[in-house]
Amino acid sequence: YAECREMADVAKTAGVVTMLNHNYRKVPAVVLAKKMIDEGAIGDILQYRGAYLQEWIIDPNCPLTWHLKKETAGGGPLYDLGSHAVDLARFLVGEPVSVMGKTKTFISERPMPGAVEAAFGSEASKTSAEKGKVTVDDAAFFVVDFENGAMGSFDTSRFSWGRKNYHFFEVNGTKGTITFDLERMNELEYYNAEDPADRQGFRTISVTEGCHEYASHWWPQGHIIGYEHTFIHGFYEFVKALETGGKASPDFEDGAKILRVLNAVQKSSAENRRVDVTEIV
Repeated sequence: YAECREMADVAKTAGVVTMLNHNYRKVPAVVLAKKMIDEGAIGDILQYRGAYLQEWIIDPNCPLTWHLKKETAGGGPLYDLGSHAVDLARFLVGEPVSVMGKTKTFISERPMPGAVEAAFGSEASKTSAEKGKVTVDDAAFFVVDFENGAMGSFDTSRFSWGRKNYHFFEVNGTKGTITFDLERMNELEYYNAEDPADRQGFRTISVTEGCHEYASHWWPQGHIIGYEHTFIHGFYEFVKALETGGKASPDFEDGAKILRVLNAVQKSSAENRRVDVTEIV
């Protein structure tokens, strides 16, 4: 956090436009979720649930890449996946103020990479006989209290069979619920508790119409976009900020706040207690 704080402060002083590629903010369905929440479609927010699950390092022969070393990655899925999950929670709900967390490493040693270090997948044929120590988490759970009084829970893991890139959130409010699943990224689920009792139920909104954010720049209605488009949306927002002198988001300031939360989770797990985010300096 201290390093991120310094980067954000220096960039602000220098007047430099910064941006992080937390591309899930640029999914049209997520932008719609934000709009609906801000407009009061689900009322006051009570609960947030976030999960980001993958399976790619379950194989014990997966090499000890940089992702699995604290000195190069900082953390395991807590950082890799949790940074995205916390970013969306901050975007949709607000600032976490306290955390309670638990991290776990299931496989403590792995084969050292061979001549070619694999980024994803086991790539067992490219490892050496020598083994090294895993120094990050393989899974992390944590719960948070938000500044606005809402509560939240997060589940991050690279040991979830069947989950290729499962990024899910659910927001419960006093008037309804919104849910999103990245594996169905062109859809948003919405439950309106104020519908007549005989018509209540989750409705699936296909976020592909030209009225939705970014959608009008691509295909005709009903034609879905893909993961790569979210990166293009981010690049567009960044270039636009450079051109106009405006603010891109998320930026270095957001990044510092995200890392502060994740540092607090690590501290909570190590000390087995609730940690206020302000303890991280």
